[in-house]
Amino acid sequence: MKIIVIGAGAWGTAMAISAARNPSGHQVVLWARDGAQAEQMAATHENVRYLPGIPLPQSLILGGGDTGSLMQAVPEANLIVIATPVAGLRPTLQQLHEQWQNVRVPVAWLCKGFEPAQDPDAPHPFGLMPHEIQRQAAPGMQAGALSGPSFAQEVARGQPTALVAASDQPLVRDAMVAAFHGPTLRVYANDDLAGVEVGGAVKNVLAIATGLADGLNLGLNARAALITRGLAEIARLGIALGAQSETFMGLSGLGDLVLTATGELSRNRRVGLLLADGKTVQQAVESLGHVAEGVYSARTVLQRARHLGIDMPITQCVVSLLDGQLKPVEAVAALMGRDPKGEIL
Repeated sequence: MKIIVIGAGAWGTAMAISAARNPSGHQVVLWARDGAQAEQMAATHENVRYLPGIPLPQSLILGGGDTGSLMQAVPEANLIVIATPVAGLRPTLQQLHEQWQNVRVPVAWLCKGFEPAQDPDAPHPFGLMPHEIQRQAAPGMQAGALSGPSFAQEVARGQPTALVAASDQPLVRDAMVAAFHGPTLRVYANDDLAGVEVGGAVKNVLAIATGLADGLNLGLNARAALITRGLAEIARLGIALGAQSETFMGLSGLGDLVLTATGELSRNRRVGLLLADGKTVQQAVESLGHVAEGVYSARTVLQRARHLGIDMPITQCVVSLLDGQLKPVEAVAALMGRDPKGEIL
């Protein structure tokens, strides 16, 4: 297969490394938006900014800067992988769609989150999930999401990982499995694209809450409660958006939530830890050096939930914390002060 990965951040680079090492002998192109970054990677054989110390395979083809030459390569590909943050998904899809509307190349995105609302006068007062963005920006495109519990560093090092290839189109699922399934990376197919995307997006918000609880030394009981009730919030929203309930007990639901809420490599959990330490949101984000999608998608998740009449108290507290309406200890008190109720989704 010829695979083009657009976006040379940590996750895009890790997946390009994994595909290039696949025993199937794929031809893999990693495309950086910044031409200077591509030149640096070619000179050092590593992504110094995002994955320092991890060598790039000699077979990995590096490019960047000139989108014209990138677009020329698209028709020759068997799979296009978009590895931008959610904010970059729409323009990338539009560019692919405008240039190659008649080229039936499967497209997969790696981002997890909700797009901020584009227009206050739009008919809906909320942002969209990636597959909804694709339907607007590139209608008719054969596309899906690659998601699941995974840290870029571990995938790049070849440590065992399991992911989900989600699409309502078998051709797209098959392309993702063929591109990435290998000795250290197991890829499961799933046709519940909405469920996989909801799990991948909302777990980032909930990881901020668990990081906050850990930073305040609330204990393992509190962490378990947040993860469990957080999963209930994910399922409520997902089911309201047409997802299958079983999806949230799988890799992109429970698996991704547990990893992001407890893993030391989690950027969103790190935001919660820093907020508990007295840092401002801006200070927390600037200290990461990477995007923490939960910070940017929390408000949109809550907007979407309110529009559907879905109760998401943990998400509400995270948004109030990020907006400066609550202090860390006040956010915890707000959750613990809720009226008793039955344990239901």
